Amino acid sequence: MDVVAPALRAQGLVKEFHSTRAVDGVDLEVRPGERVALLGPNGAGKTTTLLMGLGTITPDEGSVEIFGHRLPKARSKAMERVGFAAGYLPLPDRLRVREVLGIFADLCGADPAEDPVRTALERFDIAHLADQMCIELSSGQRTIVGIAKAVLHRPSLLVLDEPTASLDPDVARRVRTALERLNTEDGTTLLVTSHDMNEVERLCERVVFLQHGRVVHDGTPADILSEHGHASLEDVFLHLAAGQQEPREAS
Repeated sequence: MDVVAPALRAQGLVKEFHSTRAVDGVDLEVRPGERVALLGPNGAGKTTTLLMGLGTITPDEGSVEIFGHRLPKARSKAMERVGFAAGYLPLPDRLRVREVLGIFADLCGADPAEDPVRTALERFDIAHLADQMCIELSSGQRTIVGIAKAVLHRPSLLVLDEPTASLDPDVARRVRTALERLNTEDGTTLLVTSHDMNEVERLCERVVFLQHGRVVHDGTPADILSEHGHASLEDVFLHLAAGQQEPREAS
């Protein structure tokens, strides 16, 4: 397999729900080691695009490859190199955090010689949560445990849907620092969605904006700000949100 293949290559993705076109011809290529934000107003198609990229939703049109592995045929092989975390993914309430991480470490084939559970707990500064029952965790704590779970097997591509949405600023900063270290020290590729534009500007080197299910901007934060004449990504986001209409019906 080509070692320089894109971490993710999506071409011509289309997805319709009940005659509404949620994603309308998205092309997206993420290179190994990049830190990319996929942004857009609610209804722009971000999560649907991510889930098609992960093979959990089948596109109506288009193709997806992860490190050269074509989905859906080679999805199992591709997923060996991918981690995914989102605040809406549940944890087993009646297990302790340490137990959950241990089970998932076994399931995803993490190297036991690296003590993946301890490493993940320390990386995200949550060793104090190891013996807590998941049902006792706050929403922010659940989010962090979910991210820690996603990196147990040292994925080459880490996909995060709103990773810091329920975190207070101090915890969000610690999570961002851990993600930056994953990228710089382990070479982990990051693909992130977020509504926190300040977080995006700190973490990501490239921004892809979606509107009406289409890519409308793709470049560095500085390039996008220059193109729009705005002072911040938040201003660009608000500009796009103001123009976001109901998803159009499929033709």
